[in-house]
Amino acid sequence: MGERQIIAFRLGQEEYAINIHDVKEIIRPTAVTRVPRTQEYIKGVLNLRGVVVPVLNLHKRLGKSEENISSQSRFIILNKGDIIIGITVDNVTEVIRLREEDIEVPEFTDEVDGEFIEGVGKYQDRLLLLLDIEKTLGMEKVK
Repeated sequence: MGERQIIAFRLGQEEYAINIHDVKEIIRPTAVTRVPRTQEYIKGVLNLRGVVVPVLNLHKRLGKSEENISSQSRFIILNKGDIIIGITVDNVTEVIRLREEDIEVPEFTDEVDGEFIEGVGKYQDRLLLLLDIEKTLGMEKVK
């Protein structure tokens, strides 16, 4: 009976989560420089203490409506292996310890694209969509 420590965040009305071990830091949105001829979901790059970090617009990547930057918005800076990348979220809700038995892997139909979803976590009266961060970031192509 194991457990995972995750960071929960909102995108629109849905609540998502990622493994805390993939998170380097969480920052307030800052200036992002758009890079020409990149995928639509690439917001651009930012300078994070001398390191150029690409930023992915998670709303666009997941096919959701356009993001609205607010005082609650955050950039989650991820560190996956040698790659550092940021994702945009509407707000970070909390850090949660989720038991493995509270995570289910749903069977998606052809009408529902569950490509980026690793599982669904049940926490209190909420359902958290657990992102497969490697697929979401397109990192499985890099391996």
